[in-house]
Amino acid sequence: MSERFSRRDFLASTTLATAAVLTVPGHAKSILTEAKTEPFSDWKMKPVMDFSKSPYAKLRQVPVGAVTISGYWASRRKTNVESSIPSMREELADHGRMTNFERLQSRSKEPQKGPVYSDSDIYKWTEAVAYTLQSESRPELKKVADEQIREVVAIQEPNGYLNTYYVEDRKPLRMQQHTQEVGHELYCMGHYLQGAIAYYRATGDPTMLNAGIRFVDDFLLPNYGPGANQKPIVSGHPEIEMSLIELYRTTGNRKYVDLAGYILHGDKRWTIKPNAIVYMYCGIPFPERTKLEGHAVRCMYACCGATDYYLETGDPAYWKTLEALWQDLASHQLYVTGGVGARAEGEAFGDAYELPNARAYGESCAAIGNMMWNARMLAATGEARFADVMERALYNGINSGMSLDGKLYCYRNPLAFEPATGDVIRNPWYDTTCCPPNIERTFSSLPGYFYSTSKDGIYVHLYDTSEMNWHLEDGTGLKISQKTEYPWKGDVSMTVSPAKSQEFTVYLRIPGWSAGNSVRVNGKTVDGAKAGEYLAIRRKWSTGDRIELAMDMTPRLLKANAAVMEDVGKTAMQRGPIVFCMEGLDQAEENHGLNMANLRLDLKGETKVRFEPETLGGVTVLEHPGSFVAGAPDLYRTASPGPGEKNGTMLKLIPYYAWANRKPSPMQVWIPYTEA
Repeated sequence: MSERFSRRDFLASTTLATAAVLTVPGHAKSILTEAKTEPFSDWKMKPVMDFSKSPYAKLRQVPVGAVTISGYWASRRKTNVESSIPSMREELADHGRMTNFERLQSRSKEPQKGPVYSDSDIYKWTEAVAYTLQSESRPELKKVADEQIREVVAIQEPNGYLNTYYVEDRKPLRMQQHTQEVGHELYCMGHYLQGAIAYYRATGDPTMLNAGIRFVDDFLLPNYGPGANQKPIVSGHPEIEMSLIELYRTTGNRKYVDLAGYILHGDKRWTIKPNAIVYMYCGIPFPERTKLEGHAVRCMYACCGATDYYLETGDPAYWKTLEALWQDLASHQLYVTGGVGARAEGEAFGDAYELPNARAYGESCAAIGNMMWNARMLAATGEARFADVMERALYNGINSGMSLDGKLYCYRNPLAFEPATGDVIRNPWYDTTCCPPNIERTFSSLPGYFYSTSKDGIYVHLYDTSEMNWHLEDGTGLKISQKTEYPWKGDVSMTVSPAKSQEFTVYLRIPGWSAGNSVRVNGKTVDGAKAGEYLAIRRKWSTGDRIELAMDMTPRLLKANAAVMEDVGKTAMQRGPIVFCMEGLDQAEENHGLNMANLRLDLKGETKVRFEPETLGGVTVLEHPGSFVAGAPDLYRTASPGPGEKNGTMLKLIPYYAWANRKPSPMQVWIPYTEA
């Protein structure tokens, strides 16, 4: 899986960095950082986010390579690595993303192609490859990535700067205030660092990581910050904050946390317009935020960086703000699919309860950012409410972003759709192609989100047929095997096998959607399983001990808060973690000529559940009694229904994530209902 480097080769390849002086909020004096930075040599089997030394993290992630998935997610991940990642590499090449680098080596005469943030597409793709290599050996894929990395680092300038857009005639624009606000320089480097760290943890090759360290140590730190000879800094599109803190976790160099904190606190030497502060979700001290607003991806990434900062510093002002923002998410801004971002204008959050369906933006990157933020909040607390949101986003608003064949993507993920508008919801390419490689890196890294360790045991967050081979925090080896047909069935059989008999706690997440649950250990019932909490099972565990978890998979009819105006008089259907929707082509033939809005679901009807192995790759479908409204062609009519206007029918629903994988068809998640 990995190339091996001797300690001598490792040190020889490591870049020396310059010293920098940095003052950050919470420090009484300047901090003189060390003269050089190098990554830790223990690169193998590191998690997506390395909380192992984070003093305010209650939980620590288990590495991607420690978990092998062979159930539901295995097929999606196989499609990802065999179809999505290779085809996206071709798309990136065809649209000039790599010629931007070749041009600066005089190997191409093509002009610069793509928006200002185009470099980041290459870096996210590299990160997806890195997590794939953490899971399995893919020599050919690694060879392609190695060659690409060499092309990327070859353009780095002697001062550490690395960006293909702000060169030549655009060079004077580098890091100017307007450029920092909208030019995505630090956004690109944030994705670069995340890709570099993941690749280093996969292979031990520090080539890409060292170039990223040079950018920060040689270009950024000496020139930007609070010092008298330093210039102001603003992230513009939050991303650099969390990547700097992960760089600290990879090198132990505290100056990266300090710089992230300084950026999160805002640089008061620049006057930034209020609407830009809202849109960018940066530029003022993060603890001054009171609600989720502005560009949804920026907002979610800012929350990720702020949570990372809290995990390293324990700053109570940050935690107070993060908790308030999460309550805003859960109470006012979260789609039933786990998506976020109501408005196409500005790709932004709307007002509280502003959750339109057909006009919903729900960018795939925003749903991913939502999952990433909740994973960090989970690490801070060990509370199941955060894992519940992760699961909701993963199975629905993220999963919908990639077609079943892995070659088409949704940029936006609406909850109602009408193809007659001419909109094509799934496409192989977007000029702003942030979402496809972002989904790819999420699916590649997915095993790293299944489990966490704590001082007293192991947490089980997600369920799928899989095997974990890792260890407790005291070093005791531990294997956990899951067997299940989740998410289609709610029974999970789990074998717990420590290397030696030992007392510790297994924390089982009981999903918030599961009203009735039962847990048995070696055939004996364990009481206390509550929806939306972790069930703590503490005992002396021995090899082969068995946990049986049964969750309530009864289909649920959901109603939105009455303040969500678009969903008044409508219901959505969920079974297990899966949210369902209606596509027009699945409805009875006599309904095909009707507007989907004319269909009604009978709240008192009984839902039938059926697994269809030949449908959409094998999915559970729901059938529920309903009716359609016939006649009444007038735009407005009296409120009382006329005779013969309602006719009975059966409504068929498929998983939301699988919509738009056949011929174009209307779709809706929220269905008008009748209680008759």
